[in-house]
Amino acid sequence: MVWKAPSSHVSNNSHVPVMLQEVLTSLALHEEGIYVDGTFGMGGYSQAILKHASCKVFGIDRDPEAVQLGYELEKENPNFHILHGRFSQMKELLEGKGIKEVDGIALDLGVSSPQLDQSKRGFSFRFDGPLDMRMSQEGLSAEDVVNQYSEAQLSDIIYTYGEERLARRVARTIVKARAQEKITTTLQLAEIVRSVVPRSRDGIDPATRTFQGLRIYVNRELEELSQGLQAAEDLLAPGGHLVVVSFHSLEDRIVKDFFRKKSQTSRPISRHLPSSPTVNDATLKILTTKPLQATIEEMQDNPRSRSAKLRAAEKINITIERQGELSL
Repeated sequence: MVWKAPSSHVSNNSHVPVMLQEVLTSLALHEEGIYVDGTFGMGGYSQAILKHASCKVFGIDRDPEAVQLGYELEKENPNFHILHGRFSQMKELLEGKGIKEVDGIALDLGVSSPQLDQSKRGFSFRFDGPLDMRMSQEGLSAEDVVNQYSEAQLSDIIYTYGEERLARRVARTIVKARAQEKITTTLQLAEIVRSVVPRSRDGIDPATRTFQGLRIYVNRELEELSQGLQAAEDLLAPGGHLVVVSFHSLEDRIVKDFFRKKSQTSRPISRHLPSSPTVNDATLKILTTKPLQATIEEMQDNPRSRSAKLRAAEKINITIERQGELSL
């Protein structure tokens, strides 16, 4: 089934989510299933799942603005429920609704298009806005980090999370600039970075990696992802599918390593007994040997999809094997 956006006023304000058809196919939706959209955003995945199958969907988001949109969809569709929180908390959030197992979970990582498009959120250097970057709109902001952290700390953040090879130069320049004037806006910071980082041949703005590094740090995105993957594995019913769309190498590496670790097999229950049965430790079966990528057509229509990679896995039962016989 090819998804078309419903006429809801919730979706009228939204963008078509990245790799939508591939996500729906990878979830293997079925009637009466229970599904989690762990990064609700503007509700694109949730609405598509509801349209594709007669099922229940729980959307999760830490952004208060996204949650408000979720409440609107909740009023329109009794099969949808919005939960305010981090997707790493999905197990506790769903248990609070009496749900102990689900049939599928979708995660679209990173910052959402609406967050990027609103200057007041401070995620983008395309517009002048407060240097914020907080998805939850609370806690430590990018302005706090840029103006209070030491040069060494800033360099580490920009290098580790932004993968900026000139991180030391950028951090040194930030510290010098803030000594003259507090850095409070996105364009201030972007110009500081552009003054010492040359434009790359591919045309990517020199400020891109610094902004990425600060955003990931402020929102603890990599820690959130690692915890969220474990929570998803715990929450999935056997046969359930976990589908993750990532947008840069740091995220994709965490997903890839988690899937590989959880799909490893076979160890003896006891190393002291030669005839000891073998336990298959695998809890996930990898469904994507190589990550799926957006079609050329989608890349042309939606530039954000160019860096997207989709990985999927299926929850399986742990098995014990003795003399060629399997027992669940």
